[in-house]
Amino acid sequence: MPRGVAVLGSTGSIGTTALRVIARHPDRFRVSALTAYNNAPLLGEQVRELSPGFVGIVNGNGKQSSQGWITGVGCLVDAAELPGTDIVLNAIVGAAGLDATMAALRAGKRVALANKETLVLAGDIVMAAARQGGGEIVPIDSEHSAILQCIAGRSRADIRRVILTASGGPFRGWSTQQLADVTVDDALRHPTWQMGRKITVDSATLANKALEVIEAHFLFDLPYERIEVIVHPQSVVHSMVEFVDGSVIAQLGAPSMELPVLYALTHPDRIEDDAVARFDPIARSPLTFEPVAQDEFPALRLGYRAAVAGGAAPAVFNAANEVAVAHFLEGKLRFPQIPQAIESALDELGGMSSNTRDDLLLADSRARAHVEAGFGR
Repeated sequence: MPRGVAVLGSTGSIGTTALRVIARHPDRFRVSALTAYNNAPLLGEQVRELSPGFVGIVNGNGKQSSQGWITGVGCLVDAAELPGTDIVLNAIVGAAGLDATMAALRAGKRVALANKETLVLAGDIVMAAARQGGGEIVPIDSEHSAILQCIAGRSRADIRRVILTASGGPFRGWSTQQLADVTVDDALRHPTWQMGRKITVDSATLANKALEVIEAHFLFDLPYERIEVIVHPQSVVHSMVEFVDGSVIAQLGAPSMELPVLYALTHPDRIEDDAVARFDPIARSPLTFEPVAQDEFPALRLGYRAAVAGGAAPAVFNAANEVAVAHFLEGKLRFPQIPQAIESALDELGGMSSNTRDDLLLADSRARAHVEAGFGR
């Protein structure tokens, strides 16, 4: 029988990619649930095409809509817990994806995770939910999917380090003075990937790599000193794993999210898909690698600081970044002020309590309020 897939965030970049992949394999997958934040027109088109048993739209009052959709943020957990769902594909942006991920894991489901903020906000609690409920997380991020494929069931004791690659975004090689005058249009002009606005800005600041470092720590149970970031402008090598004997295995492919989505649905198996972009090593050559310019991209340094500090610091980092990026996109904040906002929040709130989900959500909300009060005015 085809496996039921709930797509949370179905109208976003990852969500629409996932629906294309699922549609190509009706013998293996069916859409059991769809949720979106507020794009009702596109959600309606998806519903008419796919006929899911459950439809939710977050930006509502918690009652049924005129179409019969469930509204309000609770629809995410409802979709994740749906009995007819085997895989919950979480493509929600930001901390809002946490409860749905935990609900799915506690119900013993696979979570195909594109919502890296879930693990950044509450990695210890999320992994505990997976152990308690028997659920599993299979990452969709191209970097973490690459690591998973490179490890291929090997013991963590065999791994010396993992190397996450970053494209460098649109500002690779820019000086601090040039970055001071960056516009929103500049930041959204990513050289190799087509992504949503928030994650595209995160790629420009390298905050996305900071989030990915924290995510890799929890997904693969590795200490931070064994997780490195380098710049790879071509976005062909998605990650590398170095083993204790000196061997290095890398996963390569065209810069497309279709393969990581497909693998998250089929792991550990592989199925044929002729629509996924083929890799031409000649056309993609040469492949180059560079160190990260730490002075020009302080968000990565701050991410490592939050990661090593642990506790509530990663939650504070993530929340402060979300608000700062939103302010930048609204024209309320200059590009260099994004890491400044993050650092200010970490200085003020990084030591908050982190024992429970509620503690972490409080740290999240306090960090958001801190940036709202002190920046963009």
